[in-house]
Amino acid sequence: SAQIADLQQKLLDADNDRAKQRWDSIATILEAKCALKYLLGELVTSKVQESKLQSNLEQSQASCTDVQKMLMEERNHIAELEAEFQNQILVQEQQHQEKVNLSSWK
Repeated sequence: SAQIADLQQKLLDADNDRAKQRWDSIATILEAKCALKYLLGELVTSKVQESKLQSNLEQSQASCTDVQKMLMEERNHIAELEAEFQNQILVQEQQHQEKVNLSSWK
């Protein structure tokens, strides 16, 4: 694990050195222009990707909100059904008790 971390750090350092050398090796306006054009292209690509990800996030959040709303509606419906069921049980118990009381009087 320590060796892997050490190798990863060495690779990062090597990449940073290479990038610095590339920038240091730009000697002419034409090379700077090409580098700038490349960087702007990368920036545009990044912004487009960010925009797509933001749109996906917003759609996912909207879907999540819809699902949460549906879940709450279903929970409310289940609560109503449970209350109705409990009421029916109570009515049935009362009717049964009345029958038991009537049959015990006879």
